[in-house]
Amino acid sequence: MAGYLKKASLLPLVVLLASCASPQQPQINKLHNQVGKLNNEMQQLTEQATALTRQNMLNGNSTQGAWLLPATNTAVPLQSQLGEVKLSLSHIENEANGTRAMLHIRSAGDNNLPAFSATVEWGELDPTTGKPLQVNSQSQTFSVAASLLPRSEVTVPLRLSNLPPEQLGYVRVHDVVAQTKP
Repeated sequence: MAGYLKKASLLPLVVLLASCASPQQPQINKLHNQVGKLNNEMQQLTEQATALTRQNMLNGNSTQGAWLLPATNTAVPLQSQLGEVKLSLSHIENEANGTRAMLHIRSAGDNNLPAFSATVEWGELDPTTGKPLQVNSQSQTFSVAASLLPRSEVTVPLRLSNLPPEQLGYVRVHDVVAQTKP
């Protein structure tokens, strides 16, 4: 009988403890989810800061062209025959045989952009040094036709073959040349 009384007296205590713990469980789960989201955001910010440091290093050592690292989400200035232009990438997505991206070219002084051509090169970065790997780099030239209306910005769709977005380390734009009228 004494064993039964001990069990009976513990039963309300167990019920009380269970009722105290259960309302807090959703709050604890919510807190864990928030901590997980913050960790992900912190990791993304750290990766972006590292990429920005690498991009600044590459552009600081470059006398021709501008280096764009997809993870930075920032514009890069370039002195060209068109004057100073600012370059940036957006909409970096998977494509069947590589990566699709949008290259934004904007005149720094909101001057009119004439017809021009440029070369874009892309490839991977060495994961240790952050320097471009030339082994599998590729390039292509593109042209932007003259516009009837003045424009200070143009967006060029890029198809960067053979590298999915997660392997695309850099895009380099160089040899920006104004096209003369025939």
